[in-house]
Amino acid sequence: MSQPSQSTPSTQQPRDAGAPDFAAIKQRQQATWASGDFAIIGVTLQIVGESLAEAADIRANEKVIDIAAGNGNATLAAARRFARVTSTDYVPALLEKGKVRAAAEGLAIEFREADAEALPFADASFDAALSTFGVMFTPNHAQSSSEMMRVVRPGGRIAMANWTPEGFIGQLFKTIGKHVPPPAGLKSPAMWGTEDYLRELFGSHAARIEAVRKTFNFRYASAAHWLQIFRDYYGPVYKAFAAVGADGEKALEKDITDLLDRFNTAGAASLVVPGEYLEVVVTKRSA
Repeated sequence: MSQPSQSTPSTQQPRDAGAPDFAAIKQRQQATWASGDFAIIGVTLQIVGESLAEAADIRANEKVIDIAAGNGNATLAAARRFARVTSTDYVPALLEKGKVRAAAEGLAIEFREADAEALPFADASFDAALSTFGVMFTPNHAQSSSEMMRVVRPGGRIAMANWTPEGFIGQLFKTIGKHVPPPAGLKSPAMWGTEDYLRELFGSHAARIEAVRKTFNFRYASAAHWLQIFRDYYGPVYKAFAAVGADGEKALEKDITDLLDRFNTAGAASLVVPGEYLEVVVTKRSA
């Protein structure tokens, strides 16, 4: 497919003096998601991709793009429904993990390295766009939402799973932020988990926006087990512990453990932490 003629704001306009440096932030975020091994965490979230493909009513032979696909949960879900899927992410190692999964199932999927804020596809290239806990982490929300809308045809669908601010992951990032403050002026990813903000981002181009609050249960042996896995493999937690250093790691570990204990519904014998997310389907206006 052809490259769109438009350029990203970073190459087209000077940055406002008081605005976040999105290019620098993106470089740091890319390094964060490339650290650890998100695929270890990602495969546990497959059920979310399956639910999202159903919510988006993905059909055979439709052209579907999975944006910020990670290791491909929504990608595989759409391909299992015989859609023609293009899986994109800006972390090549994650795309490679997706390729391995697709090959194991004999699924024909195109994998493309791509930035969610500057997708290398022409306008109206796809019937549907999917993203599970992906696009919500882009630094420039207005740009990434605009790109999703641009590459979907009139009457097409944009379907996302986004963690809510009140849910466990939203609170996890709030907890981490107390120890490692985010860049000044950067909007919280969890805003994507609120209906009002999604209407602000997509409403002017949407025929309708449907949102349902759902729950993914993190199931681990204990809080210590969850912390070990996420500290080793989940980029944001991995990088947070690296940032606080030896002097701050005990305090960060305690705050995360307290959060896990507060959300745990399984008692002392195990760990089941409900993670609330918003499942949303945006239908693009036909004209």
